[in-house]
Amino acid sequence: MRTALQAAVGLLLALLAARAGASLVSTLALGAPAPPPATADAADAARPAPAPAPAAPSPDAAPSAAAPSPDAVLAARADPIASYTLRATLDPARHTMRGEGTLVWRNASRAPQRELFVHLYLNGFKSPRTTFLRTPVGGFRGSEILYDYGNIQVTRFAVREMGGADVWPQGKPTTPGDPDDETDIRVELPQPVAPGEAITIDLAWDADLPSLALRTGHHGSFHMVGQWFPKIARLEPDGTWAHFPYHRLSEFYADFGAYDVTVDVPEGFTVGATGRLVDEQRRDGRAVRRYVQQDVHDFAFTAWDRFLEMRATTDDGVAIRCLYPAGNEREAALEIELVRFGLAHLGAAFGRYPYDTLTIVHPPQGAEEAGGMEYPTLITTGGSWLWPALGVRFVESVTMHELAHQWFYGLVATNEHRHPFLDEGLTTYAEADALRARYGAGSAARLLGIEIDLLAQHRVGAIAAGHNGAVAQPAPAFVDGEDYAGLAYLRPAVLLATLAGVYGEDVVRRAVGRYARENRFRHPGPEALLDAVRREAGDEAAEALRAGLFDRAWVDYTVASFQSWPADAEASAAPADAATGAPADAATGAAADAATGAAAAAPHEGGREAPAYRGHAVVRRRGSLVLPVDVELHGADGRVQRARWPARESVARIPYAGASPLVAVVIDPDHRVLLDEDLANNARRLDPDVLAPAVLSRASFGVGLALTLLGP
Repeated sequence: MRTALQAAVGLLLALLAARAGASLVSTLALGAPAPPPATADAADAARPAPAPAPAAPSPDAAPSAAAPSPDAVLAARADPIASYTLRATLDPARHTMRGEGTLVWRNASRAPQRELFVHLYLNGFKSPRTTFLRTPVGGFRGSEILYDYGNIQVTRFAVREMGGADVWPQGKPTTPGDPDDETDIRVELPQPVAPGEAITIDLAWDADLPSLALRTGHHGSFHMVGQWFPKIARLEPDGTWAHFPYHRLSEFYADFGAYDVTVDVPEGFTVGATGRLVDEQRRDGRAVRRYVQQDVHDFAFTAWDRFLEMRATTDDGVAIRCLYPAGNEREAALEIELVRFGLAHLGAAFGRYPYDTLTIVHPPQGAEEAGGMEYPTLITTGGSWLWPALGVRFVESVTMHELAHQWFYGLVATNEHRHPFLDEGLTTYAEADALRARYGAGSAARLLGIEIDLLAQHRVGAIAAGHNGAVAQPAPAFVDGEDYAGLAYLRPAVLLATLAGVYGEDVVRRAVGRYARENRFRHPGPEALLDAVRREAGDEAAEALRAGLFDRAWVDYTVASFQSWPADAEASAAPADAATGAPADAATGAAADAATGAAAAAPHEGGREAPAYRGHAVVRRRGSLVLPVDVELHGADGRVQRARWPARESVARIPYAGASPLVAVVIDPDHRVLLDEDLANNARRLDPDVLAPAVLSRASFGVGLALTLLGP
């Protein structure tokens, strides 16, 4: 999470960029993809359009017989593999918790099991020697210094079906192969659990909460309680355990089940938690609340004696509750507004939200490390009144991001340790898609009358990290937090936005929606996403996505040269290259003319006046990310021709035929390929006044660049 100083510096740079940008002379507009101009010339008609796609359906729209609702394929319930009935008693003065309860676990694999693996995430804060604390990661959140360590000690782990034997390892159990870490514990069983067999485990434990660290802990009397109980690891269908120590960049992975959790706190404390409140009792100065939720894979809660509360209900009955500190009323109202919008927009895109409640927690000042996190039916946000007042949509961004995690992490429960891009990258894509739908071109900020698109901001980090490693790598493999943010969050989001620009926003949204719907309450890997994109957008789009995720694929389009000559002149007498002054490049002639729709805007032979000028532009694609792109050919008379270059080859010659000389060439004039690394070489021109209107977009991009310092 960025510091206040970094935010101030970022804001200053943004303001300077906004003012200085207006005086820049640009060869082309830089920024997020924009729709084509409203007035298209004849060449635009030749551009192959993506297959038509229906708009995202309203969650309230009734399905028709001709067009059944895409939600018809949604799974109604999760297969309950790991279900917990727990009781947590919190002592907020000592920051301790006593827990007890039962776990009903079923072996859903194809192999008998003689062992279990259990995550004790709180032990990541036990000492400086744990995997979590001995691997500091710069460039990302979680750099706090603990003044109070935390831990969890299991006191009972008894299997009823095995004679009630307490099978918890004796002594000091540690992570396999790491005597200094106690977050990944192997538990041997006295007899195997057969495939399909279920066991009931009686649990008891004591926990000390750390000073507020990444996702959990205490700050004064405020408590954020996440990953607080002995949590069984997920057993994969082939009988292998997906277990791992708690790493600073890693999040979680677990089976679905039903949670029935009783939270016991002092009477003056307000509690926000996963699920529905089904019972509340007050006695002996304590408040005891019971929360129930099916079809989830985690449970978290917060408790504080100074929370204020704001409530709302969506049109389809989801109860929204926001807990916030005094002085943040404006932010609470904004967060509720965003959640109402997001539940409808994200539900239409990725499948309706299936739960009855959604709780928002806005942490108090000093507890920022509790913000920006997701749990089933509960999200934490952050940000002060300053951001909206300045026109920066920080509060909106973090709220929509964490809400989108209800789909990509919550409902589609991927392995966040092994493939963090599947939850963070898709969530960042969904966040930008929703905020652009809400705020248009000003989805990141509106400063000094200049609207900043969130994708322009995301593009900067995505490009910066693109050559540092693959997107599809496990969380511990990232060398630092900057690479993790750039590759797990930003680059897959911008890659999907690039595919949306090339193949159609509705097409890609439908593909991600298919992936989310078909894998609801499941645990898919990357192949499921690639398959959904292939079925909706085609093989080329799926291959581009695969290369971008696994092969560090990148792209940089460039206009190498262009030339034109009178049509009645012999080709051998063609003048020197009009852009460079060099002789016409015969060597590049080996690249065949490769475009569709070229030369459609000028008079032609065949019953019409022949073109007065002919020529061509030489364009190149550097990098291995293959995406089709538009090329515009500008005549001196102001006419513009547009050609579609498939870009399967690395170099091509785009033909020109027009009534006037060719004076400028622009690749990707609508800025659809966001991952194009160097936008400055996308155009060449003769007259410096050609394309000058792009100045404002240049300023907008500069502000977006500066705003990257403002984000978490």
